Formats: sequence, C-alpha cells, structure tokens
Amino acid sequence: MAEKIKCLIIGSGPAGYTAAIYAGRANLSPVLYAGMQPGGQLTTTTDIENFPGYPNGISGFEMMEEFRKQAEKFGAEIRMGNVTETDLSNSPYRITIDGKETVEAETLIIATGATAKYLGLADERKYAGAGVSACATCDGFFYRKKTVAVVGGGDTACEEAIYLSNVAEKVYLIVRKPELRASKIMQIRVKTIPNIEILFEQEVVGLSGEKFVEGATILKRRGQEDESTYELPIDGLFLAIGHHPNTEVFKQWLDTDETGYIITQPGTPITKVAGVFAAGDVADPDYRQAITAAASGCKAAIEAERYLSTMEVCEIIAERKSK
Repeated sequence: MAEKIKCLIIGSGPAGYTAAIYAGRANLSPVLYAGMQPGGQLTTTTDIENFPGYPNGISGFEMMEEFRKQAEKFGAEIRMGNVTETDLSNSPYRITIDGKETVEAETLIIATGATAKYLGLADERKYAGAGVSACATCDGFFYRKKTVAVVGGGDTACEEAIYLSNVAEKVYLIVRKPELRASKIMQIRVKTIPNIEILFEQEVVGLSGEKFVEGATILKRRGQEDESTYELPIDGLFLAIGHHPNTEVFKQWLDTDETGYIITQPGTPITKVAGVFAAGDVADPDYRQAITAAASGCKAAIEAERYLSTMEVCEIIAERKSK
C-alpha cells in the first residue's frame, strides 16, 4: 500500500523549503523530496548579498542549509529522491520516486525549479561560481568597474547586458548569429549604450584563468573573413541563452507555456489541477530570484492549507447528509 501524505513538496530550493516551513507551521506534516540538486540552483552561487536579512552576505549553500534546518524545526520531513513518474488524474495524486517507491498526496507543491542552459564547455563547470554565472541580477554587483561578457542574442541577453552596463566598465555581448533575435526596442537600447560592444558571429569556445575567469577564447564563425580564435580578456561570463524548467514529469497533467513553464492562475501558485500548486522558477520565466521563489513557496503552502481545510469541511457536510 502506498504511503499517504497530506502535503507533498517536490524540490528543495527557496520555494520548496519555504513551502515546507509554512506547511509545517500549519501542521500539514509536509514531506519534501530534495530532487537531484538538494538546495537547488542557489547552492552554486558563492555569495548572496541581495536577500533581506543578510547584510554581510551569505553563500547559497549556507543559506539553503539554514532554510532546510528551519523547515525541519517545524516538522517537515526532508527526503532524498527524484520524481520519475506522476499520476495527477485523481486525488490523492500518485507520485513515483526514483522509479521504485510510490506515494499518494492529498496536496502537491511543485518546486522543481528551472535549469540554466549552458554552452556545454567543460570550463563552464570549472569556473562555476568563479566567474561564470547565469544571473546578472544575482551576481552583477561583484563585477563593478570590471569587464564582462554576456552570451546570447535574445531579449534576456540584452536585458542582462543592459543591467551589467550600469555596473561593469565594459560589457561584450557575444552573439553566434549575424543579428540579434531580441525585440526591436531591446536591440535599439543595447546598441545605444556606449560601454556595450556587440560581437556578432562569434562564440565562446573556452575560458582561462588561474582561479577565476580571466579570459575567454572566442571563435569567429563562418561568414567572416576568417574562422579563427582569439583571446578576449574578461573578468566574468554571463550565460543568457535561456532556462529549461524541470517540468517533464508534470506536462501530461498541467498546462505549460511554449518553453515548459507551468501556467498558474495570475498572481497565485494555483494550477488547473485542484490541490496541485507550482512555486518558484518552475512557474516563473521572468524574475528567477531567491526572494520571489521564497514568496511563491509561502503562497503555495497557504493555498494548500486552504484547499485541505475546504476539503475537510466538504467531507463533514457530506457525512452529515448521508446520516
């Protein structure tokens, strides 16, 4: 017989842990499965200085450890495991963990996050947290008066470059194609900022530096006079080629946008399936911040508690009518 869980949370970043804190305080006996990367993307960030309550900054790993301990303090059970299959056709919802164990959940909070797309270079992992980032808003402050490069040609890349232009001394926007894919207004903005230089038909093929990124190896692509490489001195590389929401096992049951982000009722974590909620980056293609993820985790837990309370009232009424 499958284990029955009142409030099941999938994912252990700021959204998942915050949901666990609130659900625990509401006596929902939450069970949280940490997923493939306990603590989420934030654990790869060295220093966080824009989260309220940490005036001296804190590492992403330390912050997530504090979130986890706080969730456990209020009764949340944290388990290792990854969701491999789901059945949201009827309540209670059946969730399979690691292809083996199946649990049944009265409410489900999906906080599986989104994974930044990488170029596929070994150097990206080597310099993760040491000059390679996928979030200018998160890490741009550390590159004040320095030289950085942004990879990408869409709206997100242009937004990142514009943001960094207010912080860094020089910003290179490295674009594989001969033109930008961004909207016209974003193209105009990025092209009129003096300290942004666009490098068309070029791509990063390597990074260098003793401990931190000090330079990038750039390949001039076909279409130019020569296809050769050169070294571009930079202090940081920002990837802006998109994010991939971790929603594969839920797509059969929930509405998603063209990229895969779960669609919720505006301003809420409520999905089209009653009792199923989406929190954090898995449903947020716009902000992708720890603080907004935590806030949506709070909302999801509150909505889960409201849903369960409503179901209890309905059961009581139905029972009385049957008598």
